[in-house]
Amino acid sequence: MTTIAFIGLGHMGNPMAANLVRAGHTVLGFDLLPENLNVAKGHGVTIMASAEAAVVDADVVITMLPAGKHVLSVYHSVAKGTKAGALFIDSSTIDVESARKAHEIAQANGLKSVDAPVSGGIGGAAAGTLTFMVGGSAEAFAKAEPILKPMAGRIVHCGEAGNGQAAKICNNMILGISMIGVSEAFTLAEKLGLSHQALFDVASTSSGQCWSLTTYCPVPGPVATSPANNGYKPGFAAALMLKDLKLSQEAAASVGAATPLGAHAESLYAAFNSAGNEGSDFSGIVNFLRESNRDN
Repeated sequence: MTTIAFIGLGHMGNPMAANLVRAGHTVLGFDLLPENLNVAKGHGVTIMASAEAAVVDADVVITMLPAGKHVLSVYHSVAKGTKAGALFIDSSTIDVESARKAHEIAQANGLKSVDAPVSGGIGGAAAGTLTFMVGGSAEAFAKAEPILKPMAGRIVHCGEAGNGQAAKICNNMILGISMIGVSEAFTLAEKLGLSHQALFDVASTSSGQCWSLTTYCPVPGPVATSPANNGYKPGFAAALMLKDLKLSQEAAASVGAATPLGAHAESLYAAFNSAGNEGSDFSGIVNFLRESNRDN
C-alpha cells in the first residue's frame, strides 16, 4: 500500500486520515494542535514532529488546511523535501488563485498535484462518503483517484488546475442561497399557520424540492438526521458557509460575474455569524430569519 503524509488533522482531516488507515495505507500525520494529534494517533496515524518530517518518505501528500495562505506556506516548506514522483492532493477549500499557485509550486519541483476540495461535512468524512471535486491534469487525477476512494462516495474530475475549487465554490454558493430560501419558506409558513410537516410533505415532492429541504431540513421534525433535530450542532458550521460565500464573491469579482443572490446570501450569513452563531450549523439561519420577522 501507499505511504501518505496527511497535514491538517482537524474535524475533517482526522476522519479522512482514519479511513486511509483502515484501507491499509501508512499515514504519517502532522497538525499544529496536540489534541488533534492525539485523536489521529488513536486512529492509527503515525505522528510526525513537523510537516517537513512527514513528507520525506511519502508517496502522497494530502493537505486539509483553513485557507490559501496556509496551503501555500506548507507547499513552499515541504515541496523541495518530498521524494521524486510524489503526488500532492490539497483537499482544503481555498480561493482558485491560491489553488493554481499551489499547482505551480508542485510543478516547479517536478511533482504531480490536484486540488480536491470536498463536500459532505464531518459526517461524510467519518463515513467515507465525501464528494471530491478534483482539478488537475488527467495523469495527476489518475494517480489521485485510488487514494481518494477510501474517503469518497463520489469523485469528479472537474478539469484542469483550480477547477476543483471552482466547482466547490459554485456548489456552496447554491447551497447557501437554497438554505436561505428554504428557511424563508418555513418562516412564512409559520406566519400563515401552515405546519412544518405539511410544507415539507408538499415541497419535498414538488417543484420546491432541493437538498437543503429534503436532506438537511432547517426545522425540527421532518428529517430526523438533520442538525435541526440535534440542537443545530454543526455538520457544516455557519463560519464555514460564510467563508465559502466570501470565496464565491471574490471569484465573481475576479471574473466580472454578476451573482446578486450570492452576494445577498453572504451578507445574511455575515449577520448570522456576527450575532454569535459561528459555531452553529449553517441551517440555523432559519432561527435568525425568524427573529428578524419578529422585529418587523
